[in-house]
Amino acid sequence: MPAYEYKCLKCNENFIIYISLKEKNEEILKCPKCGSTNVQRIYSPFHAVTSKKS
Repeated sequence: MPAYEYKCLKCNENFIIYISLKEKNEEILKCPKCGSTNVQRIYSPFHAVTSKKS
């Protein structure tokens, strides 16, 4: 399941949510600390590990 990082624009809390793509598009995301729906997605880099050497 994908992890999405968000920042609450009301209380400044950063949090991670693990939800499917379908849930992400259907749900209204809320800050776990203050309950605000005023959240912004944080795009963070990722690292992919493969089994083949380049």
